[in-house]
Amino acid sequence: MGNSYTGHLQSTRFEEVLHNSIEASLRSNTVVPRPVFTQLYLEAEQRPYSHDGRGDEDDDEEDGSDSNSPPIQYQMRSPPEGSCTTDGFCQAGKDLRLSSMATESLEVPPGFLLVGAKSPSMPDHILVCAVDQRFLPDECGRNALLGFSGNCMGCGEKGFRYFTEFANHINLKLTTQPKKQKHLKYHLLRNAQGILVKGPPICWKGIDSRMRHAVCNAAAGPEEQSGHGPTDLLPSSGHTALNTINHSDLNTHLHISEGSPPLTNGSHVPGPQQPPAQPGIVANGPGKPTVIGSMANSGPPKKRHKGWSPESSATTEVTPRPAPNSTTNGTKSADSGASGCLSIGSSPPLAPGESVTVPDHLLYTCGLRPVIFKGHGTLPHLCGNLGDVLVSGLLQKCYRNSQNLPRVYEQYGTAPIQPISTEMLILLTVYYLVQLAPDQAPLMEDLEQIFMRSWRESHLTEIRQYQQTHAQFPPPLPCLAQPLTPSQLPWLAKLATSSCGEGVLVLDTAPSLAEALEDTFHRLVEGRLNKTNYVVIICMNRSQEIESCVVVTGKHQTRALAESLLSPSDCVREIVHELSSGMAAELGSYFSSLGPDGDVEALLEQASPENNAQYSSIEPSGDSPKAKCAEYYVEWHEIRPIQLAVARKLLSHVCAIADSSTQNLDLGSFDKVEFLICVPPSEVTFHQVVLHLWNSGVLRELGLDQDCLSVKEAEQYVVKLNQSAVGKINSLIQKSKMNPYTLFILVHDHAHWDISSGQCSGGDSSLGLVDGLLNCRQIREAPNILTLHVTSFPFTLQTQYTRISPYNEIHWPSGFNNDVDLYHEKTKYFGVSELLETTRSGSGLPLLRYDSSFESMAAALEERFPKLHSAVIRTHVLIQHYSLALMATAGGQALQALQKHISVETLEMVQCLLNTSQRCPSHHGHMLLLRIPSPALAAFAHQRLCHVRNRLGLHKQFEVILGDPCSALTVGKHFLDQLRVWLKILDPDWAPLTYLELEALPCILILTGMDPLGESLPRSLKYCDLRVISCWSLQRTTLEQELGLAAYLLKTKQDAQLGPHARCDLSESDPEKLNSTDNEDEEVVVDVNNDLPKLGNQASPAGSQHPQSDWTPLDPDKQPNQRRQSKSTSSGSSSTQASPLRRSCSWARNLSRPPVVLLPKAIYDLITTVDSSGLPKSTSFLPHSAVEWVSSFRPLLSKMMTCTEQSLYYRQWTVPKPHHMDSSNRAEGRTDNFHPRKLLLSGPPQVGKTGAYLQFLGILSRMLIRLMEVDIYDEEDINCNCEKDLVRYHQPIALWPNTDTLQVMPFDYTIHDPKYEDISTVYSPDFTPNSNDGNSRRHEDVYLHRRTARIKLSKYAAYNTYHHCEQCHQYMGFNPQYQSTLHAFTFSHLLLGEEIQLYFIIPKSKEHHFSFSQSGGQLESMRLPLTSDWNPDAIKSPIFTPTTGRHEHGLFNLYHAMEGAAHLHILVIKEYEMAVYKKYWPNHIMLVLPTIFNGAGIGAAHFLIKELSYHNLELERSRRVEHGSRPQDVWPFIILADDSCVMWNSVDVDPKSGTVGTERNVSLKQVLQHMESSPDIAQYGLCGMRKWSSRGGGAGQQKEPFSRGHLHDFLLLNVDLTQNVQYNQNRFTCDDVDFNLRAHSAGLLICRFNSFSVMKKQIAIGGYETFIIKTKMTDVPTTIQPTQYICAPDSKHLFLATPAQLLLEKYLQHTSHHLFPLSAQNYSHPVLSVDCYLNLGPEYFCFVVCSQVTVCFVSSRPHSVNFSTTGLLFSGLLLYFCDSFVTPGFLKKFQFLKGATLCVIGPNRSSLRQTVVRLELEEEWRFRLSDEFQTANAKEDQPLFFLTGKHI
Repeated sequence: MGNSYTGHLQSTRFEEVLHNSIEASLRSNTVVPRPVFTQLYLEAEQRPYSHDGRGDEDDDEEDGSDSNSPPIQYQMRSPPEGSCTTDGFCQAGKDLRLSSMATESLEVPPGFLLVGAKSPSMPDHILVCAVDQRFLPDECGRNALLGFSGNCMGCGEKGFRYFTEFANHINLKLTTQPKKQKHLKYHLLRNAQGILVKGPPICWKGIDSRMRHAVCNAAAGPEEQSGHGPTDLLPSSGHTALNTINHSDLNTHLHISEGSPPLTNGSHVPGPQQPPAQPGIVANGPGKPTVIGSMANSGPPKKRHKGWSPESSATTEVTPRPAPNSTTNGTKSADSGASGCLSIGSSPPLAPGESVTVPDHLLYTCGLRPVIFKGHGTLPHLCGNLGDVLVSGLLQKCYRNSQNLPRVYEQYGTAPIQPISTEMLILLTVYYLVQLAPDQAPLMEDLEQIFMRSWRESHLTEIRQYQQTHAQFPPPLPCLAQPLTPSQLPWLAKLATSSCGEGVLVLDTAPSLAEALEDTFHRLVEGRLNKTNYVVIICMNRSQEIESCVVVTGKHQTRALAESLLSPSDCVREIVHELSSGMAAELGSYFSSLGPDGDVEALLEQASPENNAQYSSIEPSGDSPKAKCAEYYVEWHEIRPIQLAVARKLLSHVCAIADSSTQNLDLGSFDKVEFLICVPPSEVTFHQVVLHLWNSGVLRELGLDQDCLSVKEAEQYVVKLNQSAVGKINSLIQKSKMNPYTLFILVHDHAHWDISSGQCSGGDSSLGLVDGLLNCRQIREAPNILTLHVTSFPFTLQTQYTRISPYNEIHWPSGFNNDVDLYHEKTKYFGVSELLETTRSGSGLPLLRYDSSFESMAAALEERFPKLHSAVIRTHVLIQHYSLALMATAGGQALQALQKHISVETLEMVQCLLNTSQRCPSHHGHMLLLRIPSPALAAFAHQRLCHVRNRLGLHKQFEVILGDPCSALTVGKHFLDQLRVWLKILDPDWAPLTYLELEALPCILILTGMDPLGESLPRSLKYCDLRVISCWSLQRTTLEQELGLAAYLLKTKQDAQLGPHARCDLSESDPEKLNSTDNEDEEVVVDVNNDLPKLGNQASPAGSQHPQSDWTPLDPDKQPNQRRQSKSTSSGSSSTQASPLRRSCSWARNLSRPPVVLLPKAIYDLITTVDSSGLPKSTSFLPHSAVEWVSSFRPLLSKMMTCTEQSLYYRQWTVPKPHHMDSSNRAEGRTDNFHPRKLLLSGPPQVGKTGAYLQFLGILSRMLIRLMEVDIYDEEDINCNCEKDLVRYHQPIALWPNTDTLQVMPFDYTIHDPKYEDISTVYSPDFTPNSNDGNSRRHEDVYLHRRTARIKLSKYAAYNTYHHCEQCHQYMGFNPQYQSTLHAFTFSHLLLGEEIQLYFIIPKSKEHHFSFSQSGGQLESMRLPLTSDWNPDAIKSPIFTPTTGRHEHGLFNLYHAMEGAAHLHILVIKEYEMAVYKKYWPNHIMLVLPTIFNGAGIGAAHFLIKELSYHNLELERSRRVEHGSRPQDVWPFIILADDSCVMWNSVDVDPKSGTVGTERNVSLKQVLQHMESSPDIAQYGLCGMRKWSSRGGGAGQQKEPFSRGHLHDFLLLNVDLTQNVQYNQNRFTCDDVDFNLRAHSAGLLICRFNSFSVMKKQIAIGGYETFIIKTKMTDVPTTIQPTQYICAPDSKHLFLATPAQLLLEKYLQHTSHHLFPLSAQNYSHPVLSVDCYLNLGPEYFCFVVCSQVTVCFVSSRPHSVNFSTTGLLFSGLLLYFCDSFVTPGFLKKFQFLKGATLCVIGPNRSSLRQTVVRLELEEEWRFRLSDEFQTANAKEDQPLFFLTGKHI
């Protein structure tokens, strides 16, 4: 403004700026001023800066003494640094005083005059200035332009455009607002001597009268007063209204985008088309555009910038873009309609007698129904003809919302901020109405946003303090602008309206609202408001409070508002009433005549085929064409890669729900999937989903295809959401209760359709049905029902009270990223955003258009028939266009004159419809979609079009189909036969049930229903005519679902073949146009008549002629060049040549081109208007009528937002209305109330969501089966000798072994477990090796590719931590009450040489298994039962499971395996894993190994378990003896179980015949109780079972129920008998083989129960088999060769950070064939191993076993059991830590081959020498110093040493 300074807050009062701006517009006849309202509130807060760094400034020139405004406190701007500030001198230091310059020669530019300025600080001096004479008054004080243009006569600086600037420059040092009227006092003249002297004073006194004259004559038109009118700086936001307000609902909320473009005055509207470029917008940050106006006029601009001179034309910084004619805004309320007037809020009681009578016949007299917006105060009571008046409280609600804005800040603790005053609210409202174009209706969202912007600007400091609380701000500046007073308001309001002529009238003279309304009604009746759109009433009540209201009197505005006040159901009823009552009869009679061109019916008779010979040329050649189209194919049911990707995303979200700790979904407990798909009550949608389901293969996947043998039977899985759905939903609930192990998926398709609350249905059974069915308590609480909501418009389900967690939302992914096809699709999605892009591409006619001819005719008829609904009028106009287009196309040359009654777009569509099918041999054609929401109007359109088509004889050319959601499709017999032939359907009774089955059928589809209900359209859709959809009932969902009808999947293969220019096809209006081969880069233009049939010398709408017919084959050599023109776009030319493609199938070529969409002009302008965030303005609309904004103070949606961020935006800023089904979902004391088993899948319309969720059902079923299955090791026993004599020791039906019989059975030394295929064979005199056995397997297959089988888990399986079910929930202990305590347990052992301290983690629930001291609660022992105890629901033996690295995957949940029986299960873990195991298994007892065993192997765990158990046995025996029991009565067994044992099996034997039956799964409880109840069980040292294999337990072993041999993985260990046989605590591998051999040699009975088998699950994670060998230099595992595991003592070698024992075992395993060369592949000469077994593994060459070392185990212990080695020559001797039992005499019993190898292993070098000496080895063995080695460990890591020698 005039007093704006760089870096300072704007301080000029609004009323003065407004006064000056309006006065300028009144005074200027050439200048186009920039509206002050636009400057202040419709632009961003930050002002653009000029090139010199100053902000845009407005100067205010009216004389303050003649104004009602109070004086203004003014402070001069500080001068630039270094400037001169001396009075009488300019800032450049030049003298300006008249006394000094009187004699100087001054150059005055042409048109300028010298004037004298007076400075308050120098009353005796006059300063010399040069001022443009146009800004100075004449002698009468008239004809002075407002503004200023002056030059400094001191320094010569020119171009001062503001008197403020000039006053600063010449150092006037003013204390009031600088005004030229006050300070330019005199003309300066030269006398006869040439001296410059003071002349006559400048006459400014004509201003007062001129100002009053301007105010009183505000009726003058804007063109007369202000030249061209205000310049449009941004596109106007349209002419739409507030929509659907229910007369009874008082809670209607509207919305507006922050930073929405300003509204323009309709007096001057440039350009009908909005160009894509936006040069008028300069981005100043997100959502804050800065708009720079353009004033390129011939005269001087009102706000001239520095540097402007009269010699040059007006210069501008940025040229603004032209604004469209009008832009539409609107919102909609979903409240049900009711008659009467709307009264919002409570008002004080009316004084008696204050009532207003509405005149009779007001609508008939004026042709409109005025709308009264309540404002401030109490609206008088209306009486009389109330039906002709509408009352709305929207404006009043808007005012109230603006008063609540400061509370947004106050709730965060900031200081109270004053709201906008009542006077300012009214003044802003007036100026907003002034800005509206003649065809615009007011939009409360815009006004509400304006109030918010105004308030923000006036409290900028406080707002910044709120937004940046961390910064320190100075106290708020005092408001420099004084508030408006009630007396100033009418004066300023009238000034505001003076720029719009009679468009807005302000009435302020009446003493009350009642009298003002009476006056308004009288003016209406008298016709004095014919040019007035709005009457603003302002008055003071008795309490001196302002009262106001706004009466809408414009015909267009009142119609828009009246129709927006109707709910959708009311709208339908209104239309039906108008059609049934005959109100539309006059409209029909109007259309029956074409004036001079004749009667329509007569012309239709003239065009009938019997009267028109020319029509015979377009009759089809026959029902069964000789040639068939080879290009026809359908792809309805192809599954695309992106659909599979979405299905997997759905599955991952379901798994995330199951994996969460909330226990809301136990996927592991389900073994089957069933589903029910709920769809809206549309016949087409229902059959469409059934068809997709039938062809998807899902029924077969789920095993339901046996019950569904036809498409008809598949309908049981799809239900329409009407009353018939109640029974099916109830049936689903009952099935879910009866089948707890079945997961039921409830798919809610098109989920945004019915969101009404069941509690607010008001007796209407159709409302709230979805809520009552899908949100009922039974479904919410059912643990096996998962609900999947599927929608293209999820906004209505994303509110503050939503039931769906944001983590359970799945958004459709983008198929492309930086033009890279992520999913390798054959199709490309073309949706709403792509349609909008064609309007901005500039490469030809856009696919999204409007029909200006149609709009003009509809607007004219709406004026003529004010009582009819606009939908009735627009539908009649549309059908008239189609009827005449059909007549003009098929009626021959006689009806060419009809084309002037038809729009170009309609004619193009009809001609294409008739023409394209003739080019294809099979008569394939296109679909034309005609969207008519009203069913009654759709029925009328169908009847009329069928009548015209049949009269014209076109009944075999195209079909007219009525798409009513309540009824099935009806297609004529001729077209049914065609479809059967095309689809190769032989069923004579077949009829299409979906629109997809109409593929390639030439037809007009009239789609009705207030909302589309998810119907998919075929790819033959070419035109989507939406010209009749409602322009006033607009929310984001409403708009986008209508536009979604045109969404399309384009073929990309053809695009790739056409090359880079194929993309231009998207912009072509007519795909039948030949592709140009001469110049592909030429602009694409469209000829709407290229495909016309031969109609003689028919004139095209653009005036061009086409003598060549397209109905006959074209001659390529005679095809002329054709010019394509369109009324809606710029014309151009394209030289085209005909080709053989001309005769090809047009339908096939159209698959790569999306349909053309025609919209109402209002909606077109709306969606093509881009807000400051770069998004279409429609995206800022209220998302749905059932929700409302939380606050007007909200940010804009951003173009950069992802779908997830957009969801969070709506979740934060919207709340459901009371009739929304989520309104009752407010959580008590919680921030959310999400349902854990609800998911939301959202994606664009027609993108393929149905196929995606159907695939999800299939892969979910497969996953559940996969979860119920595990990979079980399924391998045959190795080293089986089939030639071995099989002697039967036990009867096959024997249940338990006999100890005496078992004693005489030979011990099988041979290892049969397939997991030990790669270890050294144990020598057995009874075994003859098979040369082919085991050697054919590759080494890489031994572990990585061990053979497995997929086995379904039984009910007796063991589970990992991912299994959750109600039965074992307590067993798992996921509850805070399951607390555990840490207990120390200490015992001593001779082998370890010191006391061992272990720790038990014992949950409270398991403390009964232990005994504690009474004094301090110290752990004393683990309780053991007595041998005589028997409990059918308990297991005696404690179960120990050593584990590492498998806290998630270890199978520690034995609840189901034990059938819930009581048992003691202890996990043996390493100390560093204690926390993680405790976290995952809080209710399990854990034994924590000492710290020194953190790096130990499985041998250490087994050693400590066994020794601890024996020590505990002794303690328990002592405790039992105290209670009178014998020591031998305490149960001595424990169970050592691997952590991968998953299931157990038993072989059934026929008790009569003894034949072995099938193997069945049994519980672990049954197996253990059977083994524990064996007779003489205490005499067995070890009991176990075989490893499961699908091929049985090996030859002969199934016949013998018990055997003696090696036991693995699952052992019943007698710790009493095995007291003297210990596990080797140092071992990492094969410790069980070593223990088995030593236990047998000790004379213990080892029994394997062959009738039982254990299944081991393949677990690739963790376990004791995982070894990491790494160097001490780095923690990163590196590749180290086995030869580097050892080194020579005292040598410099790379030391390894690996236990020495592990290095030794691995070295022997990989290099034993070098160490024992005579043993390789020499079974008859094994290596003698004394008292231990070490794996001297086989040699591999090219991953194939080429040699194997055999080990013969012997025990040196006295009385040990060894087989006879007489005559056996050994190829080597292995002495491992040999003790005193090994003597020289013992070794001399064995014979060795010459050259056999000796290997002595010890803890150090001295022990090696002592062993050699003690055993007298040097007598028979030769040693060398170079044969001494150590493991590659550092000295502190205690390496192992070994010595080798050769037998002499």
